[in-house]
Amino acid sequence: MKKVLIADDEKAGRTLIKEYLEDYPDLVLIAEVNNGVDAITEINRFKPDYVFLDIQMPGKTGFEVLSHLEEIPKIIFSTAYDEYALKAFEVHAVDYLLKPYTKERFKIAVERLDVENDKLGALAQSIFMEETSYPNRVLVHFNKKLITIKCEDIIWIEAYGDYSKIHTLDQVYLSNFGISDLEQKLNPKMFLRVHRSSMINLDRVRELNKYGKSYDVTMENDDVVRVSRGYMDTIKKIML
Repeated sequence: MKKVLIADDEKAGRTLIKEYLEDYPDLVLIAEVNNGVDAITEINRFKPDYVFLDIQMPGKTGFEVLSHLEEIPKIIFSTAYDEYALKAFEVHAVDYLLKPYTKERFKIAVERLDVENDKLGALAQSIFMEETSYPNRVLVHFNKKLITIKCEDIIWIEAYGDYSKIHTLDQVYLSNFGISDLEQKLNPKMFLRVHRSSMINLDRVRELNKYGKSYDVTMENDDVVRVSRGYMDTIKKIML
């Protein structure tokens, strides 16, 4: 059984999806909403597996909804506007249903829900990072899901190829962003690059110890992060 939620401001659109879902007993409708604000609330509350999501809705657009979710479900966009198709597939949505659509086209979309998509939510992560102010939360991968964590809970960030590992007190998460991207997007008053492969949360530093001509930073989770010579001037700026 898979949990389904419908978010569409048009009653006719919701009714059509519910009618088509009757052919799929394994897909159980758990909620329907008619605006973006309620979509955020109900998706975070019920944690559906699949969401049929309209784009133009009161309160929040479908894309804005994604940036406020604790977990990112598989998304099928359902809209009357074809100009959003490219952006929808950049978010790695499972499908994009252009209204009006037939039962046969709906069937194709449902069949695509079973396809694994490791890149699910890439655009949602970008939306977090494209906010005019520094984000308070970031999207990360955990147990084959995308979840959000508070920036204040991040202890330090470690480069991991083209990605980054985000360390908290009790978990290590994977971010689609490289460490240089995160350095540019996160609040510099909170996060400080101390090595080409690491960045620390200044609020989570336990102690700073001299190590030869450099320093080691001990973080709240007991991890020790080395300060490279190239970043010595940076770390000295925070020393009294």
